[in-house]
This record gives sequence, C-alpha cells and structure tokens, in this order.
Amino acid sequence: MSRIALIAGQGALAPAVAACLDDPLVYTLQGFAPEGLPATPFRLERLIPFMDELHAQGVTRVIFAGAIRRPRLDPELFDPRTAQLVPRILSALQSGDDAALRTVLDIFEENDLAICSVSEITPDLIPDEGVLTGAPSDADRRDVQRAAEILAQTGPLDLGQGAVVAQGLCLALETLPGTAAMLDFAARHTDLRPNPAGARGILYKAPKPGQDRRIDLPTLGPDSVDQAAAAGLAGIAWQAGGVILLDRAEALRRAEAAGLFLWAAGPFAGDPG
Repeated sequence: MSRIALIAGQGALAPAVAACLDDPLVYTLQGFAPEGLPATPFRLERLIPFMDELHAQGVTRVIFAGAIRRPRLDPELFDPRTAQLVPRILSALQSGDDAALRTVLDIFEENDLAICSVSEITPDLIPDEGVLTGAPSDADRRDVQRAAEILAQTGPLDLGQGAVVAQGLCLALETLPGTAAMLDFAARHTDLRPNPAGARGILYKAPKPGQDRRIDLPTLGPDSVDQAAAAGLAGIAWQAGGVILLDRAEALRRAEAAGLFLWAAGPFAGDPG
C-alpha cells in the first residue's frame, strides 16, 4: 500500500500537516526535530539509505513541512552511495538555499519519490485573495505594494521572504535569522518612520520569485500577529495563494484584539507572482 512520508522541520507547520494526513511516517533531519511531534531522525550524509528505508516502508510520496537550516556535514558519516552526491550537494549549498532545496527535491524524485506540496495536502492553510479582518488604509495598501516590489527584487538574491515597510520606506528585510528577528528589529526602530503621526507600516510576506512552491513557503500564524503588534504595525499582508496561515481562527482573534488587518493580497503591477 502506498504511504506518504512527512519530512518535518521546526515550528508549528509540521504538526498541522501531520494532523491532516492518514497515518503518515514522520521523519526529521537530525537537529531540527519539531516540538510535540514524534519523528524518526535521519542524516543528510546517509540520504540514499534513508530513501531506501522509505521505499521499504511503501512510501511513494513525500511532503516537506517546517523550518530547517543548512546542516553541518560530517565527511566521515557519508555512506558510499551518498558520497557520490557530495560534489552536487556542496555545489548546491554554495549557491544558496533555493538551489540546495531544488537539488534535494531533484534527488528524491530521481529515486522515485514524488514531492507533494502543502497546498495539495492542506489547501485550507493557504488563504485565497481577500481581507480576512480589519481594513487596510490607502497608505497601508501603498506600503504593501512597495514591499511586494522590494521582495520581487531581493528574492532572486536568495534573501528572505518578508519585509517591513512604513510610509514607503523599507524598515527591515527578512534574512537568515527569520521573521521574528526582523519584527524585533522593526519594534526597536519605530523612530525611523519619517512622520510619527503617519502610516504605522506593514509586514508583507511572499515566496521568492521562481521558487519551487512544493517546499519552503512563507508561514504566518498567531505569533506573527503578536510580533507585528509589538512592532507597532498596522497590519500583515501576504501574496494570496503563496503563504501558509497557521491556526487561522486564533490569528484572526489576535489581530482583531490588536486592531491589525490581515490581507491576502492579489498581484500588483510588476509583481512576478
């Protein structure tokens, strides 16, 4: 019987996906285990034996969910077959996160394991276009469009998937430390807004242009709402159809309590989508 394997990373996404699957096999890259979700660890240095194990368990499909960072590789742990992939893996790692992820997906598919996306398994986690709560002002909408333009330019450089913009100015960009660090920076620099009485600013998230959307979609949730409120922002927007919203009901409740809008925004002029 065909089974699906969940490759679980850190954060709340993997448990949310696991809850939507029927008896999944759950694995995790060693060092990045999700909280509250039992998972069998594996090492990238033994990737081929790991895929052999998946086939032995009847797995034909794999879904990746959750956050990981580049693992430290131990040359002494490579098995002979995975060692043949070392030049390819190292080249991909040196080319950036997107290239590394694409290479991993390619290797899985070359070994007869189909990659499923979160949108296939749990489409309700990805909101359709529209304002979910609150009412973005005209100034907020301009800031969202500005943030979308910024990410369209920085995405090909393999930076992050988020930006904070206020009054047309970019206050912060998401980089390796992640969304929470970006919002913490914005919270500590609210004085950068030119007009203290003007638009408070927004958080915007979107996939990188051209990224493989079967893996590493941007994710928001109730904690994102709390962090945006602490940064004094007016709301959160994201590219409709391209961002995961965890625990929607709680995120909406917190946004309404904090007076923030939540908006799954449609494409803007010049936005590559």
